Amino acid sequence: MYHKQIVNVDRVKQVNTAAIYRLIDLQGPISRIQLSEQSQLAPASVTKITRQLLASGLIQEVAQQASTGGRRAISLMTLQRPYQFISARLGRGVLDISLYDLSGSQQAHQQLSVQSKDPNEVTEQIIEDIDAFIEQYHDNQPLIAVTLTLSGLVATASGTVVYTPHYEFRDFALGSKLEEHYKLPIFLGNDTRAMALSEHYFGASQDCLDSALISVRNGTSAGIIIGGEVFMRQHRDVGEIGHIQIDPLGELCQCGNLGCLETVVSNKAIENRVRKIIEQGSPCSLSAAQVNINAICHAANMGDQVCKQVLQHCGQTLGRAIAIVINLFNPEKVLISGEIMQANDIVISGVQQSVSHQALAAFERDTTIQAAQFQQNPTMGGLALVKRALHDGSLLLQLLDS
Repeated sequence: MYHKQIVNVDRVKQVNTAAIYRLIDLQGPISRIQLSEQSQLAPASVTKITRQLLASGLIQEVAQQASTGGRRAISLMTLQRPYQFISARLGRGVLDISLYDLSGSQQAHQQLSVQSKDPNEVTEQIIEDIDAFIEQYHDNQPLIAVTLTLSGLVATASGTVVYTPHYEFRDFALGSKLEEHYKLPIFLGNDTRAMALSEHYFGASQDCLDSALISVRNGTSAGIIIGGEVFMRQHRDVGEIGHIQIDPLGELCQCGNLGCLETVVSNKAIENRVRKIIEQGSPCSLSAAQVNINAICHAANMGDQVCKQVLQHCGQTLGRAIAIVINLFNPEKVLISGEIMQANDIVISGVQQSVSHQALAAFERDTTIQAAQFQQNPTMGGLALVKRALHDGSLLLQLLDS
């Protein structure tokens, strides 16, 4: 018996168009002949797709290639400036908003404070602040998407914020509310996972397919990249490394468990530890009132023993969790981001001490541990979400259809 396979024509179109655009974006300038060879699509299909991309202003023809005996082939490259999008990141008490074009150039940026924790009030402020930002900074270029990243658990497929630690979002349909207001594609995601993808596309892990980003800020979380894609489970987040139990008798974590990693490895935990040591009478170049994560890193770099020892202990503890990540996923690189990387040498030294003892030798030997490239730009994650949506065709077809 013959089984008829039902093919979704729109899906085939998305896959083929994405394949051509991705090759042009990653390897351009590239000729149509080369596109056909590498994509294994018929020349006629390549010509049709590139004609649509040219008409939409997503690619451009550039200088002709050297002749190999026939008519010289015209090369194609992505054209990235005609389109713009909004990338926002909701942090603990702050909202960062940026305007980007497709080249990754940040056209404008603004940081605003967020006082409320109520999900409806926060959503209303996000919309009001983005509206005002667009009014002030957006020019006449087409606006193609709005992205928002935040900490916590996010169901990306449905645009639902399952849980976020600072705000009171619980199974909240934030994506649909933004889509209803803006009538544009909305990309919602976890901030650390999005930044891991940003490092893969544009930063320190461009040269490898498997990597991990560990973010140490108000909390501790991880983004895992496997085969060039964010590792997820049925479009739901994974990588909450901050809630690995490090000390069963440790401090109470906000998740309700005792001794989670982020009760030791987070900005607040580090500050509290240094402050406690100072109040116990240990000599330190900082007073208790001067303690903050930036001052601690600076003092450690200047040789302050209290600050240095706390950061070394932080690195060693973090290294135990990173060893678990290495044993599970065997990444080529592990990147660390956060204010603690101002004391890069001290932290990395502590991390490597633990990793060398607890990770499998064969895995540890082939893994590079280093600082992430993007330490100060919280909206870069949204840029990566848009790039991914162009490469997988989901946003690309919407642009072509419009």
